[in-house]
Amino acid sequence: MTDVLPQTSVASPEAPSTTRRLVSPFERLGLTGRALSTANWLGVVGGVYVLITAVELIGSGFKAATGDSAESLFAFASNPFVALMVGVLFTALVQSSSTTTSVTVGLVAGGLPIEIAIPMLMGANIGTTLTNTLVSLGAVRDRESFRRAFSAATVHDFFNLVAVAIFLPLEMMFGLLEKASGWLAGFASGSDGGIVAAGFGALGSVVDAVTEPLADLLDSATSFLPGAWHGVAMIVLGIGLILLVITWLGMLLKVLLVGRAADVLHRSVGRGPVSGMASGALVTMMVQSSSTTTSLMIPLASSGTFSLRQVYPFTVGANIGTTVTALIAAFAFTGAEATVALQAAFVHLLFNMFAALVVFGLPALREVPLRGAAWLGRLATTNKMWAAAWVLGVFIGIPLVLIGITAAL
Repeated sequence: MTDVLPQTSVASPEAPSTTRRLVSPFERLGLTGRALSTANWLGVVGGVYVLITAVELIGSGFKAATGDSAESLFAFASNPFVALMVGVLFTALVQSSSTTTSVTVGLVAGGLPIEIAIPMLMGANIGTTLTNTLVSLGAVRDRESFRRAFSAATVHDFFNLVAVAIFLPLEMMFGLLEKASGWLAGFASGSDGGIVAAGFGALGSVVDAVTEPLADLLDSATSFLPGAWHGVAMIVLGIGLILLVITWLGMLLKVLLVGRAADVLHRSVGRGPVSGMASGALVTMMVQSSSTTTSLMIPLASSGTFSLRQVYPFTVGANIGTTVTALIAAFAFTGAEATVALQAAFVHLLFNMFAALVVFGLPALREVPLRGAAWLGRLATTNKMWAAAWVLGVFIGIPLVLIGITAAL
């Protein structure tokens, strides 16, 4: 089939000239050279430590707040479409799928049923695409640049929407992700997992021992609250810490790695779909933010450096790369809690891998996000209100309406 947009040579693409030097928070303290680099990396280690501790705090808080009634508390989300919308809306509001997946891992460890968590994790994929869509609006003054930028941003939207349209019904009918992730989690942490489970278990025990002092301290700091309010406070504190630490990690990793990430991007994206997908996954792992990596592509697409067809596999790879955060978060737990936490993390990984194999792997389906994004880009250039309607409708309006209708019934 022919390209939706023509291919563009990328022999030596250049980043936009408007980029400014990233500054580490430690640089403001007067550190330079090797001391600054060391402080940045120690800051990353500290951030991961706080992330794991915050996820553990959410799990403990959810268990304390709900007791044995976790399922009844989330009864409003027992409808998978509502759970999906909760994931979309929460991710759109916090502008971070890593936050949503980390929080969900903690909630599952605390008792949230995995069948409710699965649509929420799918929703995180949709909600995270809001960031690069908003970035594309920066090109709105130039008609042709805006068309290219908005199409490049919304190809991520369309890919994730198609993936959910395929895999959510399959999950509802056959429990595909629940069964596959359950088997993987059992293999990685169960008694029959052999050396793999032993390795995961040993690592989890070390992480738990290291993070337990801070988790206990934060638990004690909220223990003056009565009953379930103690658990609620722990959940709120944990979510707040995750929001802060994801921002902190993103800031430091951009300073440390964004130059290398940009080199990977420039060398790989134009060399074919497999290379583009691999670079999307690698860059996202490096900067720990799919929103950042996909947003990096928008100015390059807007200028015509990369075509829509070249941007597309990069965004698919970014989906896979962002699953690392949930896997890190799962190490906050040991024993039975570790198994269900790992299962939630594996759900996110498997969903994105299956989506890449099916949606991108099958030629007929592969073209759907391309054509949808190209069509929407043309439509948005004829009337900017279509762009506003897409952003407000997909990420805010529709989720709120569906959740509200279900709550009223």
